[in-house]
Amino acid sequence: MSSNFVLTLSCADRPGIVAAVTTELAGLSCNIAESNQFWDRETGQFFMRLAFTTPDGVDRDALERGLKPAVERFGMRTTLVDEAKKKKILVMVSKFDHTLLHLLYQIRVGWLDAEVAAIVSNHEDSRKTADYEGIPFHLLPVGKDNKAAQEDQVIALFKETGADLVVLARYMQILSDKFATRLYGQIINIHHSFLPSFKGAKPYHQAHERGVKIIGATAHYVTPELDEGPIIEQETARVTHALSPDDLVAAGRDVESRVLARAVKLHLENRVMLNGKKTVVFG
Repeated sequence: MSSNFVLTLSCADRPGIVAAVTTELAGLSCNIAESNQFWDRETGQFFMRLAFTTPDGVDRDALERGLKPAVERFGMRTTLVDEAKKKKILVMVSKFDHTLLHLLYQIRVGWLDAEVAAIVSNHEDSRKTADYEGIPFHLLPVGKDNKAAQEDQVIALFKETGADLVVLARYMQILSDKFATRLYGQIINIHHSFLPSFKGAKPYHQAHERGVKIIGATAHYVTPELDEGPIIEQETARVTHALSPDDLVAAGRDVESRVLARAVKLHLENRVMLNGKKTVVFG
């Protein structure tokens, strides 16, 4: 039976990269369904994403053997993903569950092709949701004395479940540098886009006091630099003086939910490639 694969690659830009890869795939009778390329002129790096179908008898090993000459010739960094394998996500949430509920809905209707392997929380609030969805729920409270041990438990759970991605769905705890570094490129966070302004509690109330005219949300990969990781997706919405602080909060919840879901989808479809402190996103 035929199989669907996604190949992503990056390397120093020079002539012949696309031809070398597509020629090898054509030699294996693969059919390319989608192709995206980007040349970063500032860094001289080339990025490419190819979605293709293999004929019967061409498996992953055959693809890797066929692509090896091109990979070695251009010094490519590659990832080859079999799309038949359903991606698993581990969701971490605190008390505000709007982004979690939106993710679950998008999975239920098939827009997100993923499985929630587990829900981790430092509060009990989302246990009923997890039980209703049939998802394992792990209550892992966080205190000054157990933060490292709690994060070790999350790492262990990530490995045990075979999760591909950790999603911080309004998880209101600062992750340690060790945790962020260990899962770099595998943790997505969502926050309002007021930062670096209006930090701390009730940012929308602070924004209301300053009469802001635009609110928004940012989804990004988590790094040791708090809320400064490579950005995957953003959205803004115009607001007016007529809106109350609660109206801003409601509008913010809506934007945050959409932005996080889109970022997760882009990641799971292997459309996001890290480029230093930035990302290359093939929509």
